[in-house]
Amino acid sequence: MSKPYHQPKIQVPKFCEENGFYTTKKRSYNMSRIKGSGTKPEKMLKKALWDAGVRYRSNKRKLPGKPDIAFIKYKLVVFVDGSFWHGHDWEHRQQTIKSNRDFWILKIERNMQRDREINSWYKAKGWMVLRFWDFEVQKDLGVCVKEIVDFIIRKNSLIN
Repeated sequence: MSKPYHQPKIQVPKFCEENGFYTTKKRSYNMSRIKGSGTKPEKMLKKALWDAGVRYRSNKRKLPGKPDIAFIKYKLVVFVDGSFWHGHDWEHRQQTIKSNRDFWILKIERNMQRDREINSWYKAKGWMVLRFWDFEVQKDLGVCVKEIVDFIIRKNSLIN
């Protein structure tokens, strides 16, 4: 995905003691256990799609942004975003961050900027991007599946 950024890229400082960021060993261990893929909401959505007879590709690493689910035939990518990591309700949530604010605020804002860039890239190439919050998948799984299936049905009717 070699393209110029439309906005200046947010520079996130390295999380280390030399930069003034401190953490406990327990916190460091907990953070190391956080997954980037194969999360519970992602697995729920994949299982529901499979049960509905919808076949897909998982974590297509060659596609920009490494979508959680890809439908190459329909030019559709699906991301299941964690509400903390991708800045859900960011205006309110950033006020609740208490420790290492200089790192976390920039980190999450950079994630949000990257999400916008990825969305723009796919839309410029004629792809559809669907992003679901992790809590949406957990609470309204049927709605998420329906949105994906409806898109595929519409796209299928245009292809055939």
